[in-house]
Amino acid sequence: MNITELRDHLCEQHPDLCPLFSIEFGDGVLSVSCDKLYEAASGLRDLGFDRLGMATAVDRGETFEVVYRLTSRSMSVGIFLKCHVPRDAPKTNSLFPLWPAALWQEREIFDMFGIDFEGHPDMRRILLPDDWVGHPLRRDYTDDRMIRRPDYI
Repeated sequence: MNITELRDHLCEQHPDLCPLFSIEFGDGVLSVSCDKLYEAASGLRDLGFDRLGMATAVDRGETFEVVYRLTSRSMSVGIFLKCHVPRDAPKTNSLFPLWPAALWQEREIFDMFGIDFEGHPDMRRILLPDDWVGHPLRRDYTDDRMIRRPDYI
């Protein structure tokens, strides 16, 4: 199945998700609100997306974008599942109950960005010491030991 066939299938099975689906650079992208993240992920798992390849986040300024890469071995296709988490209340649902591979990846996102995943069985730091202050991949993170790069990037 190619990505266009996936979009058509998704639109047929879940018409409410169809307007949220796009094709960017040859990959499927499903952008949902964070309160619908678990529901959309569960629907994708039921469609045959049986593998969580990666989870990450991006600091977009006013929001954080949480990104999951899901693949279906039977359909030989992948999709990015995204949601925007508000900066002032950085939390969303954990996808650990659907894909156990989310366990450490969501902990890393928590450690680096401070996004809390509700329903995660072990939400604590994974890379930094427990007494570390702040979340280093946030744009507003500061540390006296940091060497700032010029703003030409």
